[in-house]
Amino acid sequence: MVIDTLEHLEDYVSLNPLFKDVVDFLKKNDLENLPEGKHEIKGEDLFVNITTVKGKEPADAELEYHKKMIDIQIPMSGAETYGYNPLADLPEAEFDVANDIAKVPGMPAQSYVTCMPGMFVIFFPQDAHAPCISMESQLKKAIFKVKA
Repeated sequence: MVIDTLEHLEDYVSLNPLFKDVVDFLKKNDLENLPEGKHEIKGEDLFVNITTVKGKEPADAELEYHKKMIDIQIPMSGAETYGYNPLADLPEAEFDVANDIAKVPGMPAQSYVTCMPGMFVIFFPQDAHAPCISMESQLKKAIFKVKA
């Protein structure tokens, strides 16, 4: 997991060849003005979802993980907190291959990080995360899905 400000995202392009495309997309597009929905950047290898989610209490946020994709999550309308557990610390869960996701209900997060607008968090396949924790009733965010 990586957490930092957007002005430093370019410092992480060596971690995955598609991260440079994320940086380029952000330079050319204003996330605030993109309509909600999926925006393909490099087909199914790289796209961004602009979405509005319901803010959750920590106890209501389920840990999830992905095997094929890396998440770069950017809160846009307010602070978002994420629960975190290393994948190695989780019990086996049913994995939805078609949607590249497993959810682990009832498992508390071991730690939490908070991103403000202007920040990002990167979750790799080894990072289970519980997103959408927020005091806001609704939270607008961007989720870049990057092929691992």
